[in-house]
Amino acid sequence: MFPDIWDTPSVPSDVSTACPVDWAGESLELLPERALWWPARRTLFIADLHIGKAATYRALGQPVPGGTTQENLDRLDALIARHAPAALIFLGDFLHAAQARTPQVLAALQAWRAAHGALAMTLVRGNHDSRAGDPPTALDIAVVDEPHLLGPFACCHHPQTHPTHFVLAGHLHPVCSLQGRGRDRLRLPCFVQEGGQAILPAFGEFTGGWQVPVGPGRRFYGVGGDAVWALPEAAGAGGVGR
Repeated sequence: MFPDIWDTPSVPSDVSTACPVDWAGESLELLPERALWWPARRTLFIADLHIGKAATYRALGQPVPGGTTQENLDRLDALIARHAPAALIFLGDFLHAAQARTPQVLAALQAWRAAHGALAMTLVRGNHDSRAGDPPTALDIAVVDEPHLLGPFACCHHPQTHPTHFVLAGHLHPVCSLQGRGRDRLRLPCFVQEGGQAILPAFGEFTGGWQVPVGPGRRFYGVGGDAVWALPEAAGAGGVGR
């Protein structure tokens, strides 16, 4: 069974509502921008940016629209302006592929990084990073392998367990489904928490999603419009877009 979409909380369209959670003894906020905020450390986490994915498809002859790289960077700008973080952690898949390194994409990245020169940035390598290569040195993004330990958290790309730390990961691009009266159905990006790990939704545009199946002890936090909210424990479901 899926939750009834008519029973989900309504949120005014002009209000941005984060969902507070307590993981590993830390107060965190799940943001509607599909990011995770750790106020105590003034740290933002995002997963699966996939910069240059559309450019990669165009290089392969697929007629996909442009502009997604700038849209991603504009959304990051807004997120940084709102929270004024001291650190930004990318949980893997910063660049989509080697074909993403076009002059236009690299110039946009350089201009964006120059606007946030005081912000410390770290990339935890993901599977796409191994093929695309590390970001250009000029972007001044520290690059590490998983797990990258930060306080009580193990920053990873691939979902996994860790013997001592709570895992923050990406990779799956999780989505969930809400069932309404009649045959209404709504598919949403979501955060997923199970035991000692949590999976963030993909931040990047043009990324697709994997519908995560329901499981015992698996919690879903739906992202819709300007709000994130905890869904009933029966929520969830299953399609891959990595």
